[in-house]
Amino acid sequence: MHVAFVSMRTAQHHETGATERTRRVAEALAARGHEVTVCCARWWGGTLPAFDQNDVTYRAVTDEPAAGSFGSKLPFRLLKTKPDVVQAVNSPPGHVVAAKRACRLLRVPLVVDWWQDAGDDWVGYKRAARAANRVLVPSELVRTQVREHGAAEERIETVPESIDVDLVRDAPVDRRADIVYANDLDEGCNVESFLLALAELRTQTWRAAVIGDGPLRETTEETAADLRIDDRVAFLGDLPPEEFVPILKGARVFAQTAEHEPFATELLWALACGCIGLVEYQAGSSAHELVTGTGRGRRVTSPQELATAISDAADEPPRTRSENYAAYDHDAVLDRYLDVYREAIDERGFSLGLF
Repeated sequence: MHVAFVSMRTAQHHETGATERTRRVAEALAARGHEVTVCCARWWGGTLPAFDQNDVTYRAVTDEPAAGSFGSKLPFRLLKTKPDVVQAVNSPPGHVVAAKRACRLLRVPLVVDWWQDAGDDWVGYKRAARAANRVLVPSELVRTQVREHGAAEERIETVPESIDVDLVRDAPVDRRADIVYANDLDEGCNVESFLLALAELRTQTWRAAVIGDGPLRETTEETAADLRIDDRVAFLGDLPPEEFVPILKGARVFAQTAEHEPFATELLWALACGCIGLVEYQAGSSAHELVTGTGRGRRVTSPQELATAISDAADEPPRTRSENYAAYDHDAVLDRYLDVYREAIDERGFSLGLF
């Protein structure tokens, strides 16, 4: 199968939840033997019209990320690419509409992978939602947003983020921290709630780790010092899965407090590693969806409730792995993408032995 992705900005431009999701799926499809093209703004040096990386072909639609010119040139690039299915990110929404024009001419389906709205182009997002043959969302939170934009319920599919279940099973256990927080330390991370909860427990014995980096790291470290808990909170920066999974396997509690999470991937890793997931409810976060109905999670509404829940977790038996997350493995989630592509192609009546 030939899948064309539409993403003006890629992870090579800037790593975000949406660009990382696109890169992971594209590279996983290529590793399975599918032909994969990403239509994007040029991120590589020189004047080459295309650049191959990890078996994925990146084709330049424009030299720089510029929404207007990218949208106007995109249909011509897709017509030359001739894919079997097109998957576009939802932002900017005008690019979805532009991709739809090419898909009509090519007679192929358009799948939109909807991470989150960026900006307030309500009219644009309504057009994008209605243009898609299928809309993929990472969570029920985003599903609700897409329905509000006018997408039909039967065209929306929930496809979550994924983790490496084999890594969770095989990784060693690192017991340097009892309590872990992990997120980019930027606006909306709300790490203050985590630190305030720890301060409530300063008379108890514990060790904590903050995994992640960003513009608020220095401020966060200063807050820990002001609360007089900096001697027990280790700031570890960004870590690859091979390094943070052992820490999660050795921890008892994972605290999720960020204000905006289309999908709480770090929390998913922690739950698979046997942590008790404590989620401070936020209207713009889907994190509570991962702990609802589980025996190893709880929703709280304030730093004080979070502190109480951390204290209560001391009575829970420690675990280093949960068997309940096989459906979130990279391969299992990739199969869900492929199922959506095949169904969308079959609905258009053009399944020509591509698989």
